[in-house]
Amino acid sequence: MTAQPALDVLPDQVSGGRVFARTCAAEWTRLWTIKATWWFLAVAAAMMLGFGTIAGLDAAGNPNQPVGDPAWTASTFTALPAQFAFLALVLTAVTSDYATGGIVPTLQWTPRRTIFFLARTLVAVVTATIAGALLALGSALAGFLAARPVLTLPLDEGIDVLATVAFVFAAGTALAAGLGFVLRNTAGALVSVFLLILLLPLLLPQFGYQWLTDVADLLPGSRAVFLLTGEPTDRGMTTTSSVITMLAWALGTLLLGWLRLMRDDANR
Repeated sequence: MTAQPALDVLPDQVSGGRVFARTCAAEWTRLWTIKATWWFLAVAAAMMLGFGTIAGLDAAGNPNQPVGDPAWTASTFTALPAQFAFLALVLTAVTSDYATGGIVPTLQWTPRRTIFFLARTLVAVVTATIAGALLALGSALAGFLAARPVLTLPLDEGIDVLATVAFVFAAGTALAAGLGFVLRNTAGALVSVFLLILLLPLLLPQFGYQWLTDVADLLPGSRAVFLLTGEPTDRGMTTTSSVITMLAWALGTLLLGWLRLMRDDANR
């Protein structure tokens, strides 16, 4: 008679925290083994560091440039175009499994869908946010080094700028993750993010109708621009309302993404 080895812990007895930690580790490994991750980060780095350097050189070569202006302005303005690289990074991380059919074995490995949802979202969003904040710091440093002593790096303003950039990236990439789980299609999610962040906020006010301008002001792209640049100044936006609006969009799309993941088959 052969004795069967006893399992120390049955699968249904493994704690949620342990499963979550393992899933985060798996998602972290998966994120960095996707070539697209490195390409998107390279594009973001080239844009933010390159534009920061150009801004510094322009300031250094401008005879009318006031001495003592902060170099942190480069961080906010380079974040506007570079955010699309981070949005695409998160969308690809969320939707690539659906394109290849890998979502089925992924959910077989982590059948607790809420834990899987939280782990994949957290790893992608936190990675993009930290990378974006670091590159924003690098952009300001590049501008400062190219223009010193014309530009300065005041610490208090730097903390405020980097916190704002980090929030915009976090809210934007959370929105992208939610759309990825809702649409399960990379191209469709990219188009949706492009519309919400860039095209509609710019296009709707051009029709001349106040209600379309009001709709544009409620879009996350308009609020991201206001938080980063302070523009526009004539449409009643505030920092508090912009933060609330971006959080509402991010949490709303994440909720919809979670609901679809919980209720629909993974391969539909």
